[in-house]
Amino acid sequence: MSDMKLTLKVWRQAGPSAPGAFKSYPASANEHMSFLEMLDVVNEDLQEQGEEPIAFDHDCREGICGSCSLVINGSPHGPKGGVTTCQLHMRSFKNGDEIVIEPWRAKSFPVLRDLVVDRSPLDRIIAAGGFISVPTGAPPDGNAIPVAKEDSDRAMDAAACIGCGACVAACPNASAMLFTSAKVVHLSLMPQGQPERNRRVLAMVNAMDEEGFGGCTNYGECQAACPKEISVENIALMNREFLRATLHDRDGAPRVAGTM
Repeated sequence: MSDMKLTLKVWRQAGPSAPGAFKSYPASANEHMSFLEMLDVVNEDLQEQGEEPIAFDHDCREGICGSCSLVINGSPHGPKGGVTTCQLHMRSFKNGDEIVIEPWRAKSFPVLRDLVVDRSPLDRIIAAGGFISVPTGAPPDGNAIPVAKEDSDRAMDAAACIGCGACVAACPNASAMLFTSAKVVHLSLMPQGQPERNRRVLAMVNAMDEEGFGGCTNYGECQAACPKEISVENIALMNREFLRATLHDRDGAPRVAGTM
């Protein structure tokens, strides 16, 4: 077991309206610790010294909940691709390293305290239409409704999104297009999602805009930062869904003959 000594530069901010600044802390870790376990040890030391522990979000610590939202050395969730912060291990760093830890940086994600941000705008986008509300009765047999394999594969890939917001933090425009598109696409590809298909995409895109997220200008940083490796192809699919919905009336009939 290899021990290492590190220096952490951590963003500290007492509250949303308080000024924030980086503060340095020494840290000890071994290569088998997760990044959050390392922070736990640092916080135990701070509490023993009578100092306020570093506030950071966490829950499942299994890469599922999406709450471990940290920017580590400039990268959301750290230097490893396809993992969340809680899955990042200290063997990704070297003895003597200085590690800079920040919260998500986006206007729509105000800092609540230290490394904790308010990600409720993502919840409100989901509440606008990221669900199926049509009564469908008892669950049908798994093979009763045929779904093309290409559609089911795309839907499952999109449904892997855990709503962590890394895409927003990585985007120069603080866009939530990757998150929103993943939620729109995985439902639009399934038979159960068809009755509310048009209303869903219009409502969710409008909610995203109302929350103040930026627009997509095809940087691709969102895909690179996503711990579940959601493809930017979903953004193109959502744009198509949005266009389709705007060209149809409430009954689903095309406004212009021959369109989609």
